[in-house]
Amino acid sequence: MGLQQQVTDQMKTAMKAKDTVALESLRAIKSELLLSQTSGDGMLSEDDEVKLVQKLVKQRKDSAAIFSEQGREDLAKPELAQIAVLEQFLPEQLTDAEIEKVVIQTIAATGASGMKDMGKVMGMVSKELAGQADGKTISSIVKIKLS
Repeated sequence: MGLQQQVTDQMKTAMKAKDTVALESLRAIKSELLLSQTSGDGMLSEDDEVKLVQKLVKQRKDSAAIFSEQGREDLAKPELAQIAVLEQFLPEQLTDAEIEKVVIQTIAATGASGMKDMGKVMGMVSKELAGQADGKTISSIVKIKLS
């Protein structure tokens, strides 16, 4: 079953349960899917769908962080609740230790020796862990290992 069908089914469930947070999150996914389909070739690959949901999660994490910094927990809580709904459409996320293991293997395989090789390592690790890890987390681990 495709992402769009899953979202539609869960939207029906959320409407029946009067779950406004879930409904808002699901509508955001559906909206992005429709925008992507109409602007592109019509069909999205599974990888594209995962990237789309990751983008939505990242937007909400950034918003929640800004709201928290400004002491607006009343605005941060709905963003965090939406993240929980959105993350159910993502593959299981890897732990920092698992990401670090892949980074170390990639550094050894490429022979990277310093920050000048960060782009090469990031590209390979990001491709290998697509959908399973946040780019910001990967970047911070690569920086630590290469410095």
